[in-house]
Amino acid sequence: MFASFSLLLLIPIFIVGAAAIWLAGIQLSKTTDVIDSRFGLGEALGGLIILAIATNLPEIAIVVSASLTHNIGLAIGNILGGIAIQTVVLVVLDGFGLRRRAALTYQAASLQLVLEGVLVISVLVISIMGTQLPKSVIFARLAPGDLLIAVLWLIGLWLINKARHDLPWQEKGRAPDTSRPTQSRTQEKTQKWSTARVLIVFAIAALVTLLAGVVLEESSNAMAGQLGLSGVLFGSTVLAAATALPEVSTGLASVNIGDYHLAFSDIFGGNAFLPVLFLPATLLSGQAVLPQAQNTDIYLASLGVLLTAIYIYGLIFRPKRQILYLGIDSMVVLILYIVGIVGLFAIAGGK
Repeated sequence: MFASFSLLLLIPIFIVGAAAIWLAGIQLSKTTDVIDSRFGLGEALGGLIILAIATNLPEIAIVVSASLTHNIGLAIGNILGGIAIQTVVLVVLDGFGLRRRAALTYQAASLQLVLEGVLVISVLVISIMGTQLPKSVIFARLAPGDLLIAVLWLIGLWLINKARHDLPWQEKGRAPDTSRPTQSRTQEKTQKWSTARVLIVFAIAALVTLLAGVVLEESSNAMAGQLGLSGVLFGSTVLAAATALPEVSTGLASVNIGDYHLAFSDIFGGNAFLPVLFLPATLLSGQAVLPQAQNTDIYLASLGVLLTAIYIYGLIFRPKRQILYLGIDSMVVLILYIVGIVGLFAIAGGK
């Protein structure tokens, strides 16, 4: 779309797209909070399904487009490569959203969030296992790994929803001294909107996120080409960062109103949902997608598992101590992500 544009023109296009996503993300966060309360979903489940899917609309568009054009490498890289950097969004929320108030995992501690993290790890492990199957294992445009991921995701959603009511723990699995959301004036105004208005604003914000996400993807792709970045490095850095902007925006908006569960669920929910996109990718392309994953894709998926596991430990142990405005778990995640990206460059450079 923007291949013929100069770098000087691509940069402002990218900035405008990022600004549109940022503003839309704020509306998505506020309206999701209202939808959760109106329909009784709860912060965790609302973030896991509604907000997570809405903020991943750019990734959905990229995967659909890549599958139809048989650019399987881009589809796989977008799904598996984006999970690690979306997990790092929690580091941003911890450092810039909470600052010295407390560590994010201390404030958000909930057994439902632990279950969501386990779901992320489960679908990623199935994805990694699916990469080892032969390409010929496909029937009626369906591959076993894709089906198992989708089924596991649905079962995970059911169990997490069940955990809202049936966990045999005090306060339904919520740590006793975690903060409850505090409404700002703008949030109070949003709560007074009619349900129809809330749904319309949510739909418009989701559409803006989708369109602006495509603009970000296309403009960043053109910039990467002019800067000489390889496909793997581009997908794991520039493209992954661009498509993570909705999560940053909605996450900061959620943290600002004290809805830490919604912020966490947006990230974990999006990461659990992304591998489900292998199913439509296989259906649209007519070929088994997962077995075509490269070493770098498997590497990034494994990095996503590691980073998610660290945050699960943080949610259980709830460390209060902070280092440079970050909880200990967020600092460990940041360091491991940097080390992981260095390793990614080493793998890509060794080919």
